[in-house]
Amino acid sequence: MNLSDLVRQFLEHIEIEKGRSQKTIENYEHYLRRFIEFAEKQGVKSPSDINLDLIHQYRLYLNRKTDAQGEPIKKVTQNYHIIAVRSFLKYLAKRDIDTLSAEKVELAKQEGREVNFLTMEELDRLMMAPSMYEENHQKRRRDEAILHTLFSTGLRVSELTNLNRDQVDLQRGEFSVRGKGSKVRLVFISPEAKEKLQNYIEKRKDKNKAVFIPLYKGSRQETEDEKSEKPLGKKPEVRLTPRSVQRMISRYAKLAGIVKEVTPHTIRHSFATDLLMNGADIRSVQTMLGHSSITTTQIYTHVTNTQLRDIHRSFHSRRKK
Repeated sequence: MNLSDLVRQFLEHIEIEKGRSQKTIENYEHYLRRFIEFAEKQGVKSPSDINLDLIHQYRLYLNRKTDAQGEPIKKVTQNYHIIAVRSFLKYLAKRDIDTLSAEKVELAKQEGREVNFLTMEELDRLMMAPSMYEENHQKRRRDEAILHTLFSTGLRVSELTNLNRDQVDLQRGEFSVRGKGSKVRLVFISPEAKEKLQNYIEKRKDKNKAVFIPLYKGSRQETEDEKSEKPLGKKPEVRLTPRSVQRMISRYAKLAGIVKEVTPHTIRHSFATDLLMNGADIRSVQTMLGHSSITTTQIYTHVTNTQLRDIHRSFHSRRKK
């Protein structure tokens, strides 16, 4: 059986047996198709022909490849390609198909991730931006609710846009979301976010099940993005896309005079750093963010370790005293 057929069977395996999300399957398909195309150009057509030299050449190819803007592919993205190859090799091994052992394929050392988050002063300016710069009442209520919900819950933008009205319990101030890997976690709404959400939802006159929706046709401040999101038909079931939320946040950040790039994930980073800076333990933050590994959450500790800062202040100046 050729490599392309085996990749197809592997993708079916992670969809059915592993229960991976459609986005994960699409990513794996993209990475593995690139690997198969490279391998076939090297004359490799069967699993038994995959060896360490091929992997080495493939990693050189990825390291020298550039994206649409002419920039080199980031190390983390290169590693995503290799992770996909390793998973594919493990699948072949389970089927007793002769090929390279996945354990022999190592990941490249990555540069440390830079955490971009907002200061409390910047957060205050961002949260106030809709009331200061948005004249359309409907849009202002919605955008305030989005900003406060993101910071209160630490939701990923895809989790936010997938929210339905019947799952948000404003009375209890908490609700469950299904995140990466279809994992369900509980998130909590602050009193301020609860107030903004309630004000927005109660003023809605539509029957749409989504929490966050584009403005209806004819609304003065309807954006081009929102126009393109509305489907045809009398009873649309439509919701804001992650891209629209991203553009909305970027617009308010600029209006608020924030010079750094601000994305929905910046607000998620701010949620995590705010918790840690105020004494939350890292395991609790891991759970609230929906991280499967504590290693992912630990990227925040180098900017939030107040204990180390206090020790530095106490002992670094001792000689002067």
